[in-house]
Amino acid sequence: MTDDESEAVDAFERLGLTSYEAKVFIALHRLGSGTARDVASVTDVPRSQVYSVAESLEDRGLLEVQQSSPIRYRPVSIDEAQETLERRFDRERERAFDYVDAVKREPANEETQEDIWTVRSRDRVDDRVVDLLSRAEEQIVFGTRLTEFITESTERALAERAEAGVPILVISRTDAVRERLGAIDGVETERPPSYRTDDQRSGRIIIVDDDSLLLSVVDDDGSETAIWSSGSLFASVLIQLIEASDELRPESD
Repeated sequence: MTDDESEAVDAFERLGLTSYEAKVFIALHRLGSGTARDVASVTDVPRSQVYSVAESLEDRGLLEVQQSSPIRYRPVSIDEAQETLERRFDRERERAFDYVDAVKREPANEETQEDIWTVRSRDRVDDRVVDLLSRAEEQIVFGTRLTEFITESTERALAERAEAGVPILVISRTDAVRERLGAIDGVETERPPSYRTDDQRSGRIIIVDDDSLLLSVVDDDGSETAIWSSGSLFASVLIQLIEASDELRPESD
């Protein structure tokens, strides 16, 4: 079996087929149609196993059986097989997540849990930033010195919130950042204090509704790590400390 075929078999297994089912299905597409002997001759599936595997594939709607002597098998078209597997995947996904949703434990009313989460990797931080921005109802403070942290999804989320009337303040010493985000209607921009030059590892700061906070740093290898919290005492206190400091105050004229 070639490396490409091995990868295809692995992919079919991830879609719910067994290794033998994947191999028989691929073999039948290679043959067009065939008997158990034909299939066994081009795969490592024993001939005695081909019959039960073909029966399973028929139950899955992936092949047709010709009642001849000997019995012949023909796979359904690629498009039909793809639709069949997609429907199966969707059903299993719904079944799995419906169950998880039904059994998840809600936080106890008598105790508040302080949730402080760590997120690693640029893509995951991007996703969390967009999620926090999208929830904003009262105000947003967004700060970064790096233009690469202004993704299309971040820019779109800021524009949508600005259009909804949410006040947005962008703080950055980088002209390109202020110019790009300042071009969005409803977004104000400011420079941080000029004497702050020790932030070469700083990533992003997002404050939403005085309730949610995300802070990130750039690691030595260029990746990003962030901590975030929402609706917690930690977030509330840290936001108050940041707002009381000079971090969010514009540079004096």
